[in-house]
Amino acid sequence: MPCEGVALVLEVTSTKPRNDREAKRRCYARGGIPLHLLVDRESSSITLFSDPERDDYREQCTRPLGKPLSLPAPFAFDLETADFL
Repeated sequence: MPCEGVALVLEVTSTKPRNDREAKRRCYARGGIPLHLLVDRESSSITLFSDPERDDYREQCTRPLGKPLSLPAPFAFDLETADFL
């Protein structure tokens, strides 16, 4: 999958949440995508993965849905997640 120029991937867990939480995350990191945002419907949370290295991300920040999540540059805004509930 070509990843050049992709700044962020947004993923919402599906009927195969383990694949969304692990396999896809590692694929995005291997592709060098700087930011991966995962909305986890089962845990009612949102996680921002950043700083990809090899096949995973070195940083992650998780917030419960309903709480804002700060996105770094080039986006640089607080993502309101109340409507995600």
